[in-house]
Amino acid sequence: MRARNSTLPAFRDMPRSFEALCAIHPLRPIHDEVGLENATEVLDRLVGHVLDRDQLDYVDALTTLVGAYEDEHYRKDLSHVTPLDALRYLIEQNDMTASELGLLLGNRSLGSKLLRGERGLSKAHITTLSRHFKVSPALFLE
Repeated sequence: MRARNSTLPAFRDMPRSFEALCAIHPLRPIHDEVGLENATEVLDRLVGHVLDRDQLDYVDALTTLVGAYEDEHYRKDLSHVTPLDALRYLIEQNDMTASELGLLLGNRSLGSKLLRGERGLSKAHITTLSRHFKVSPALFLE
C-alpha cells in the first residue's frame, strides 16, 4: 500500500475504465488505516462527479470494501437502543413533531401515543418509518 497523501490525478485526469482505475488503486480487502485512507482518497476524487458505467462499478466495489473495514473496526454497539429510542432520535433529528409522525402513519394522535410508549409499532408502521427515514426495518424491531 502506498502512503497517505499520494499524488492522485484530479478527477478530469482519472481513468475512465474499470481496469485502469484498478491499476491506480487495486480492489483488495482493506487491512489497516493506511489502506482505508488510500481508498477514501480515491473515492473522494470520484464521488460527486458524473461517472460513466465503469467508474460507477469501481466506486460501488471500493465503497463495499471501505464499508466492510469500517463495519469491522468502527461498528457501534447499538444493542442497548430500543425501537422507541431509535424512533425518538429520528423524530428529533428530522425536526418532526408527534403530530407529524402521526400524520405520516395515518392517524394524527398515533404519534403521541407511540412516543409515550402507549402503543407499539405495527408491521405497516415499521415499513412506513423505514422507508421514510431510509433505515433498516430491523431498527424498529425488539
